[in-house]
Amino acid sequence: MTKDPRTPGSSIGAVSSGACASVSLEAEVPEVLFDGMRDFIRAHPHWDQYSVITSALAGFLFQNGCQEPSVSEHYLDGLFQRP
Repeated sequence: MTKDPRTPGSSIGAVSSGACASVSLEAEVPEVLFDGMRDFIRAHPHWDQYSVITSALAGFLFQNGCQEPSVSEHYLDGLFQRP
């Protein structure tokens, strides 16, 4: 893992396996956002913390100009995810 120089105490680590990459991420989240995510997951059991965070991050990147096809795919999957 490498330290993210922009945020003290944060770390970003990447593990690559073929065409699929996974990033381990640790972040402090305001309690109100955590509570909202927890309540959402309780009300929508087909979602989990990983799909919520992935969808939120993809939405942020997509809406801020990221043109990677995989980001667009995750963004659209999050919009149309069904139980």
